[in-house]
Amino acid sequence: MNRVVVIIQARMGSTRLPGKVLKDINGKPMLWHVIDRVMKSKKTDLIVVATTTKEEEYPILEISRDTGIEVFCGNEWDVLDRYYKAAVKFSADIIVRVTSDCPLVDPYIIDNFIDYYFTNTDYDYLGVGKHSLCPNGVGCEVFSFEALKRAWTESKWFSEREHVTPYIWKNDKIFNIGRPLKPKKDLSKLRWTVDEKRDLKFVREVYKELYNENNFFSTRDVLELLKKKPELNMINNDIIRNEGYIKSLKEDRIIK
Repeated sequence: MNRVVVIIQARMGSTRLPGKVLKDINGKPMLWHVIDRVMKSKKTDLIVVATTTKEEEYPILEISRDTGIEVFCGNEWDVLDRYYKAAVKFSADIIVRVTSDCPLVDPYIIDNFIDYYFTNTDYDYLGVGKHSLCPNGVGCEVFSFEALKRAWTESKWFSEREHVTPYIWKNDKIFNIGRPLKPKKDLSKLRWTVDEKRDLKFVREVYKELYNENNFFSTRDVLELLKKKPELNMINNDIIRNEGYIKSLKEDRIIK
């Protein structure tokens, strides 16, 4: 009962940066880099890319299959439904949520989260948190299939279904929530996710400095780079964190 499945959500229809999962970073699509970094995790049993049923997602299917990754096609806007059905299809006991717009996702952090989850067996959910001190785009979320199923069954708000886990981490009286990644220094203004052109420019600069096919670079390596070249932080650090979720809340409604 400990099958750990990473589910990477990906789609072509980003509103702020359309087709961002295919944007080139050092000669490879961004999604390829996300998959490549997740594949370096040593604690997971399976990796799945969860996309939508729309025809425009074909390039995502092609990249996933070329890298040997399983694919699930589901609901476009109800990403919670997509996750739940992917978890059912691939018999997941523990789900690791990763998004395809985080090409600096760190497999060491993924493995640390998984170790923490199994060491502290009373947790339903682990995440960096809405008010995290961590760089935006470095972490992941780990949660049980039972927690996912309850969220899928009980979530009624659009924001909860579009963003998968809000129902879980908003209800700490129902779920036991853990936050294992707590840096001593506030790094929350560091923006390592890709939603806009400036985000992409930042990530490309990081890869230009650190990427080597035969030498994985970690979160620590990125932080060391930013100490040497603090001007890189100025590329995109004024963009609002969690802007997509904030937008969902403004447009929130109950889904029948």
